[in-house]
Amino acid sequence: MASSGAAKNPKKANLVDHYSIKHLLDESVTEVVKSQGYAEDVRLSNVRLLIGSIIIAIALLAQFYPKKFPENRDFLVTCIGLYPFTLLFNGLLQFISYTKEKNAFLFTYPPPGSFNSTGLIVSSKLPRFSDMYTLTIASADPKSISANKPVVLTKSVTKWFTKDGLLVEGLFWKDVERLMDDYNGDRKNK
Repeated sequence: MASSGAAKNPKKANLVDHYSIKHLLDESVTEVVKSQGYAEDVRLSNVRLLIGSIIIAIALLAQFYPKKFPENRDFLVTCIGLYPFTLLFNGLLQFISYTKEKNAFLFTYPPPGSFNSTGLIVSSKLPRFSDMYTLTIASADPKSISANKPVVLTKSVTKWFTKDGLLVEGLFWKDVERLMDDYNGDRKNK
């Protein structure tokens, strides 16, 4: 299965930019998880986009309303009245980010045809000035009866990249697939 995402186009990261490294690894993890039958759950992203769009729409209306000041007084008062709601919406975005997303970059549905009723939350960390990448796979609903214990992989990114910054996808995919097997193995042992 490792060959399905590897060797098409070599993936390269800037080795002095840890954001570039983390982004490339996270995208590769997403490919591995999807290749194992998990579909991405984008509902939370869609809610965040909707809230952001409402905030932007209010700002655009206030900025580009076609009438000039004395004539648009009532509209401006309405926009000023809506301003606290934009602050509330921004606070809601921060709350979602802090409580639900944390370090997660992928939310999934359960694989079709599985007996599992919960998807996955996949998160990662790559601290600044560190080469240790931590990948965590956990249940999207930890209180569910079909939820497994989270599994964690921590490894130096130097194991997966050449000195030129090319990702050795075969090695990385094997490590991620092994972690997926560990997560799914707990389910079989229950």
